[in-house]
Amino acid sequence: MKDLVVFDLDGTLAASKSPLDADMAGWLSRLLGVVKVAIISGGAWPQFEKQILPKLADDDRLDNLSLLPTCGTKFYQHKAGQWGLLYAEDFTPDETAQVIAALNTALDQSGLQPKTSWGDLIEDRGGQVTLSALGQAAPLDAKTAWDPGMEKRKKLKAILEPLIPGFSAQIGGSTSIDITRPGIDKAYGIRKLRDVLKIPVERMLFMGDALFPGGNDYPAEEAGAESIRVRDPLESARIIQAIVAFMESK
Repeated sequence: MKDLVVFDLDGTLAASKSPLDADMAGWLSRLLGVVKVAIISGGAWPQFEKQILPKLADDDRLDNLSLLPTCGTKFYQHKAGQWGLLYAEDFTPDETAQVIAALNTALDQSGLQPKTSWGDLIEDRGGQVTLSALGQAAPLDAKTAWDPGMEKRKKLKAILEPLIPGFSAQIGGSTSIDITRPGIDKAYGIRKLRDVLKIPVERMLFMGDALFPGGNDYPAEEAGAESIRVRDPLESARIIQAIVAFMESK
């Protein structure tokens, strides 16, 4: 068995921007009792506070959990009963303003400004700026139907990239494009886990729903972590059950 189990969040542990269900929360808590766990997401820290923390058992097992928002540009650890920020690698105000202006220009030029939206389209996440094409609070069914083949986001990305030299644009969740400094992806998060936890990458197991070339989980596999592609949180829960059963039987 590996020394660290690493998860993507949306589509892997929970539906997009939704809390863990009770079954998943229970299995994750049991997993934390037998092995170190990390969660890497392109989402910001408030998403972790909403989706994960209220659902997990609030006990010493949380000391085995590392949380990496925005693909590892932030790193949170639990010690002495509370969560602490180990580091943050944020954009400067000028960088944020430049990226937001470019995103608005790309939306206008692409003709993809939504007729209906739910919440803000652009979110400053510190070390990342994210465009959610239908808004941050769009319902799951609308997001799933908007761009299943990624053609719209590829069009936006092609317009956007010449506008932001020095930054990287990556297709994220079902409606999102994430803007970061170059090299910030889930491989970056894997390397941060290696450096902070002193666990070699080959001793990590990564699970994600987008483990295919071009998918936002694929860089974790490219970084050298043994990886399992899952269809949805139900499949993740079954794999977690198997890991817990194996570890508890030892």
